[in-house]
Amino acid sequence: MNRRGLIVAATLFALPALAHAAEQRKKGGGPSFIELTTLTATVTRANGSRGVMTVEVGIDVPDAALHARAAQSTPLLQSAYAEVLRIYAAGLPPGAPPNADYLELSLQRQTDATLGRPGARLLLGTILVN
Repeated sequence: MNRRGLIVAATLFALPALAHAAEQRKKGGGPSFIELTTLTATVTRANGSRGVMTVEVGIDVPDAALHARAAQSTPLLQSAYAEVLRIYAAGLPPGAPPNADYLELSLQRQTDATLGRPGARLLLGTILVN
């Protein structure tokens, strides 16, 4: 039996199945969830060197009309969130842990202001200082 021929045939049959499985993969959070790219900001570590704070953010928008507006406004939301995080990280004392409650309130205010009305709920994921 020709091994190369078998490997090529198996690969050709497997590729369409893998592509179809990747298309059907559902992202987490449900149909009303909008996942945004990870936010980053520069912080000062306890030893005085620079570090990076990363924050995972998403919004849950159950209202269909507001969900469509939020989906179209993701670049504006991303920019507003990045600015809030940058200002917060600049004022964070060296070596201090981030305050998730304060970040959540600040980012939720930006969500409501950017979308023009309340109804979208901000969801924080991992907050990591590296």
